[in-house]
Amino acid sequence: MRFLHTSDWHLGRTLEGRSRQAEQEAFLEELCRLAEDEKIDVVLVAGDVFDAFNPPAAAEQLFYDALDSLAAGGKRAVVVIAGNHDSPERLVAASPLARRQGIVLLGVPGDGPSIMPAPDCGCARVLAGGASWLELTVPGCGHTAVLLALPYPSETRLKELLHGSLEDEPAVQQAYSSKVRQLFGKLAENCRRDTVNLALSHIFVQGGRTSDSERPVFSMGGASAVLPEDLPQAVQYVALGHLHRPQALRGGGVDCRYSGSPLAYSFSESGQAKSVVVVDVSPGRPAEVCEIPLSSGCPLVRWHAAGGLDQVYRWLEEGRDPRAWIDLEIKLDAPLSLQEVQQLRRACGRFIDIRADYPGFRLESERQSRAGLPVDQLFAVFYERRYGVKPDKQMISLFMDILGGGEEDLPESGSGGEVA
Repeated sequence: MRFLHTSDWHLGRTLEGRSRQAEQEAFLEELCRLAEDEKIDVVLVAGDVFDAFNPPAAAEQLFYDALDSLAAGGKRAVVVIAGNHDSPERLVAASPLARRQGIVLLGVPGDGPSIMPAPDCGCARVLAGGASWLELTVPGCGHTAVLLALPYPSETRLKELLHGSLEDEPAVQQAYSSKVRQLFGKLAENCRRDTVNLALSHIFVQGGRTSDSERPVFSMGGASAVLPEDLPQAVQYVALGHLHRPQALRGGGVDCRYSGSPLAYSFSESGQAKSVVVVDVSPGRPAEVCEIPLSSGCPLVRWHAAGGLDQVYRWLEEGRDPRAWIDLEIKLDAPLSLQEVQQLRRACGRFIDIRADYPGFRLESERQSRAGLPVDQLFAVFYERRYGVKPDKQMISLFMDILGGGEEDLPESGSGGEVA
């Protein structure tokens, strides 16, 4: 049986206000082509389909269109679990329609799939299942697949599912990982020698390499890290979501991978190759794994122009990084003017951030020089430090109007207040 593993689509996400809708559409078109070209039997989506609990309508439409194309009228199974960014209830709302095409949507740990009617309709379907597991059959395959499907397990959801308290144990980290091991242990009782056995989850596994675009699942009130050895050992492959860097993990004795996000969502992912994972599995044999690079999506790159503005315009004339979103830092002798920034943005609409790097402008010297400054000048110091550009008179006037029209209404700047 041939699986395609993908995750962390984050539909609806923007980059500093820039829409990524067209790139996400291109990725999903590429994903559907890959599913056809690679003769995929089952598509696994390991969470974070959306970027927010309440995604825009265009993102939801994109998701449903993708499901319809991937399922191909029921000939291909699709299993989707919720991540920490997804609303479980919203994700599974279309289940009554989806299951007729062999699409399984699971929102929270303990969700079970709906069993398809017994007569063989020539479509992918669920033969059996229960809380967080299912057995799938797909057309033309002589064996079935048992899938342990665990959506994002927050501490609260684990306590509800296992009827226990994580606070009863002294080390929360160890307790959380232990609870996940306990849950996977129970689910693994459904694995059999005559089936293909896989696990699918949205968790942070210790040892995984993070990037800035992930909002942690292991924050206060959320989940902690899971030890690799606490993943189920009875399966042949563990398909994970949450980390945006494609990577394999070691130490658990089972092939365990993050497929990564299909697009770069922060400049910390600059230079990363994005991909999906194709997994061939037969009963009783190790999984054969292959990463397939993706060509859709604009890269994120950093430019450091040591030669100043002339070098930036020369790079633009040369057509450097024509499809990329760009984080630009320019070496200068003085701050950029607003006019210079506007000219740069007119020359190239792909600049996300533009910063000036020039000598003599350091935080400590700022602190020493701003004692006793009036509020409008303090604002100018902050703005220049933050953006590398001096604000014009109109912007300073607007700032003062917002604050009440004048510094007489404000505390003295030398009273110990700090400019953020």
